[in-house]
Amino acid sequence: MADRGGAASGGAGETLFSRTHLAATASFSLVMFLTGFAALAVVPTLPTAARDLGGVSLFPLVAGCFVAAGLLGGVLGGHWADRSGARGPLAAGMALTVVTLIVSATSTSIWQLAAGRFLDGLAAGAVAVSVNAAIGQVYPERLRPRALALMSACWVIPSLTGPPLAGLVSAWWSWRVVFYGLAALTVLPALVLVTVLRGPSWQGAAGAREDRAARPPLLLAALVSLGAALGQYGVSGWDVRHLLFAAAALCLLVVCAPRLLPAGTWRAARGLPVTVLLRGLASGTYFTIEAFVPLMLIAERKVAPVVTGLAFTGAAVVWAGASWVQGRLLEGRPRHRLVAAGAVVMTAAVALAVAGTLPGVPALTAASSMIVAAVGMGLLDPSLTVLSLAHSPRGRQGSASSAMQTSQNLGQISVMALYSVVLNACLGADASGLAGYGAAFGLLAVPTLVIAVLAGRARGTGEPAPRTVAGSGAGAADSSGADPGTRMDPGDGASSSPASGSGVGSP
Repeated sequence: MADRGGAASGGAGETLFSRTHLAATASFSLVMFLTGFAALAVVPTLPTAARDLGGVSLFPLVAGCFVAAGLLGGVLGGHWADRSGARGPLAAGMALTVVTLIVSATSTSIWQLAAGRFLDGLAAGAVAVSVNAAIGQVYPERLRPRALALMSACWVIPSLTGPPLAGLVSAWWSWRVVFYGLAALTVLPALVLVTVLRGPSWQGAAGAREDRAARPPLLLAALVSLGAALGQYGVSGWDVRHLLFAAAALCLLVVCAPRLLPAGTWRAARGLPVTVLLRGLASGTYFTIEAFVPLMLIAERKVAPVVTGLAFTGAAVVWAGASWVQGRLLEGRPRHRLVAAGAVVMTAAVALAVAGTLPGVPALTAASSMIVAAVGMGLLDPSLTVLSLAHSPRGRQGSASSAMQTSQNLGQISVMALYSVVLNACLGADASGLAGYGAAFGLLAVPTLVIAVLAGRARGTGEPAPRTVAGSGAGAADSSGADPGTRMDPGDGASSSPASGSGVGSP
């Protein structure tokens, strides 16, 4: 592939830990380790916190605030990274993370806890986008798959230690101690990070400073974030109030969300747009499995929580393992084929989830679906990130990364909402709980099959073209593999300049 990401091509003998890249590799690894530990330790404590604050009925809002704010944080962080390099948004995101943990730890009401989670989403969105933009700015293309694999590996230890430690601390002391402890553990590395992230490579490509991106669509991003939060709350019930919230969320998302994505995303135009679309479909499918398989196992199959906890841990480990495989053993394979292979594996995971709802099938069959789905995501997710960087022009990785982050969050919201609608409709029709879960899980085969079919349209520059008759098919790609008409302006969504996408590939 031609290297269009703004990094030097690099010598053949360079590695992630060569002198040139050591500081960047250490900084990224530290950021992802702390991000993973905080995410995996905080989430298990939220139900207890909501109960103690007397806000169990508002728990969907608390849970949804993080995803909703991630949309806005991704737009802000991506634009900042394009204008002045990744150092600023990375440092600011880590500093804000410390503040948000203290806000949550001192919560006296469920609304303060929701505010803390919203601020945490802003920080996480900015950090996720900045890390992927920086990978495109700092590393040569040959090292990017390995860098992304390392980022996934940084979640392994947090996945093994974060949830059980948080549970023990909550049981022995208080959920507040979890937040205070994470803030204390994060503040020193955050200060070190600000010191380490220095040097010309962190200032972004010169072209990015000379050709400044338009201002980010802050109002649109805020409205989409609001719509995401309303949608998370709206699909949690069937009364008039919840339906009104869901309708308002749908209106906001339909009107505003397309303007935050590359033109041509919804018609799967070649290059960046289809890459962004596939990221949303994959993330939505995976995280819906991760959310509802444990719920089904505990509520319907009466499985002990420790089993679902082990499934979470296993999924995190195999995600990192599959990501390592794609970065090392399969680094020479065309990326779009790895995307298709990952989608096929995820389709098998959906089949296991459906089978796990059948009364005569062992419950562990459904639990295994989480692990199999993680294998698919470990292959698919970093490959999409590499493709998005390949479609990225010099110095515009941040704008592309924010588009991928937006698609990821929208995909999670949309797929989970559709799943909830099908599940609640089945339960409302007096179907058994397992039958409702089975029907809803079956719906997830649609996005995975769509990914497998459309993966070829995400083919990166320099990858072998699919064997088709020249000129056949709508929207045939040019020699670069990108649709010449596919352009995105991070300011208003209008045709301006080629864009790229990148999302974070974290378990």
